[in-house]
Amino acid sequence: MSTTQPIGRIIRELAKRDPQRPAITCGARTLTREELDRGSNRLARAYAELGVRHGNFVTIALPNSTEFHLAAVAVWKLGAVPQPVSWRLPARERREIVELAGSTLVVGDLDPADHPGVAHVPAGFRPPTGLGDGPLPERISPSWKAPTSGGSTGRPKVIVDGHDGDIDLAQARAMLMEPDDCQLVAGPLHHNAPFTFSSLGLFLGHHLVVLPRFDATAAIDAIRTHAVSWMVLVPTMMQRIWRTAQEEPGRFDASSLRVVLHSSAACPPWVKEAWIDLVGPERLWEMYSGTEAQAIAALNGTEWLAHRGSVGRPMSGEMTVLNPDGTPAPPGVIGEIFMRAPEGDPGYRYIGAEARSHGDWESLGDLGWMDEDGYLYLSDRRTDLIVSGGANIYPAQVESALSEHPAVLTSVVVGLPDDDLGQRVHAVVQAAPGTTVEALLDHLADRLDRYKIPRSIELTDEPLRDDAGKTRRGAIRDAAIESLRGTERVSGRDMKGPSHA
Repeated sequence: MSTTQPIGRIIRELAKRDPQRPAITCGARTLTREELDRGSNRLARAYAELGVRHGNFVTIALPNSTEFHLAAVAVWKLGAVPQPVSWRLPARERREIVELAGSTLVVGDLDPADHPGVAHVPAGFRPPTGLGDGPLPERISPSWKAPTSGGSTGRPKVIVDGHDGDIDLAQARAMLMEPDDCQLVAGPLHHNAPFTFSSLGLFLGHHLVVLPRFDATAAIDAIRTHAVSWMVLVPTMMQRIWRTAQEEPGRFDASSLRVVLHSSAACPPWVKEAWIDLVGPERLWEMYSGTEAQAIAALNGTEWLAHRGSVGRPMSGEMTVLNPDGTPAPPGVIGEIFMRAPEGDPGYRYIGAEARSHGDWESLGDLGWMDEDGYLYLSDRRTDLIVSGGANIYPAQVESALSEHPAVLTSVVVGLPDDDLGQRVHAVVQAAPGTTVEALLDHLADRLDRYKIPRSIELTDEPLRDDAGKTRRGAIRDAAIESLRGTERVSGRDMKGPSHA
């Protein structure tokens, strides 16, 4: 007997089983299972009238909302592929992604002229009243998601999941989800982890409580009000929630929480310990993987206390640490982390990039080591990649945008330590005399999503690269840390917090 079901059937059966049960709550709006099913049927018919067909990509550029999930379910019901992006993306970056994916439709508030030849519906779109909300012919998406990444080359890439829309709910149970869970969705739905986990929860029958944007107090109140039992956070969120809980004793009630999962960035040990005290070691889980999901490592708080600093052991696929010559690194020796998907796994494919590989092993560029028991430890979250508040920021993309300013000769972008975000973006820019930080920030505002824009910019008239274009990024980072200890060279504009947190 098959253990998989098409997404459209899953949503329909959940609605039939308990039509008035809440499916998604965001702010003051709640969609029941029946409203989600019927509303997505009408929306799917509207998308079909705009030309969406089986296998087409649909770019969803919506903020966190019930509307986001309605759009995704409508896309799945047509056998098409949801391709989420930040609703705050500058037109240029979104245009590159839409062109890469070859999207048939873009959903969100934007200028339709940005995407000539591509159909568009705005946020708040209501299907024509004449369209029915009854069941649709059953179709299966060839890929159930296609998130994006900035890419190490500075160009965006689309990561097309190899799993189709015939969903095996064992995926959700592998993430420690249960059918009756209430899931807090704290992160932005255009990011892979919140999109993936909330979707799997939706398929399993969760009540999703979606924060319009992350706020520590709102998260604490939602956990108590809705008796949240499952949630995924990034370390920045964990730190902010913990601090708020310390400032307002008694407000945070962890009694309903069954699983707290964190991922997407290295977690400071003190934050980990604080949360083990807050919710208990058996309920706190960490996961290490990438959007590509060749392999997944995980561990709970009890294991972490016995293997302090580890991100876990592989629970899906394989992981190994290789020396520069491609030979396996002994336990305790730092090398590059490579992953291999389980046999028969459909994997993924890139649009706009090539995988870094060694034989049938692939690397995301992270460095680390394994202990004698097979637990993995990260020594560096990729040599160049900046992880700020759980968001991946590629220096090459920021440097590429800076290079387009006529006064900029060259630039080097690095991540500096930050107590709240883990890392923050800092740029050292060699520019013509008279160039101001404010002018560079104005230039970047039209080219980059807000969380990628440097929080500090240091101007210099010294060359940053040699004749071969090489730079000593580590030395520049160390010098920036030293020079910024006393004085921050930043503009006065409000740039608090990445756009997703």
